Amino acid sequence: MLKKRPAVKKRTTSTRQRHVHEFEGSTKLAEEGADRHNHRFAGVTGQAIRSGSSHVHEIDLEKTDFLDHFHNLKKIRTGPAIPVGNGKHVHFVTGRTTLNDGHTHPFNFATLIESPLV
Repeated sequence: MLKKRPAVKKRTTSTRQRHVHEFEGSTKLAEEGADRHNHRFAGVTGQAIRSGSSHVHEIDLEKTDFLDHFHNLKKIRTGPAIPVGNGKHVHFVTGRTTLNDGHTHPFNFATLIESPLV
């Protein structure tokens, strides 16, 4: 007797994984004198979120690099996709870190290209 194959579930569009982007950047300088400093950070965006005729990504980064304190990048949204050729794109990001040690840091950067080898 032939064994019956298990049913294969079809993916629905609501559970389909969308793409993400890696990112890295540095904050702008904050404070004055000997305390003047910035922070570096790196991570991966959340999945694509449709926005108009394009999409954006959310960034929710727990910690920047550590000096004597760190900052978070909480609920930051990228701008829409910016085509860079060959069907690829990046996103521009601008925002401000969370408050820590009495100050925040502004930042701006571009994400890396999604799936650069695919």
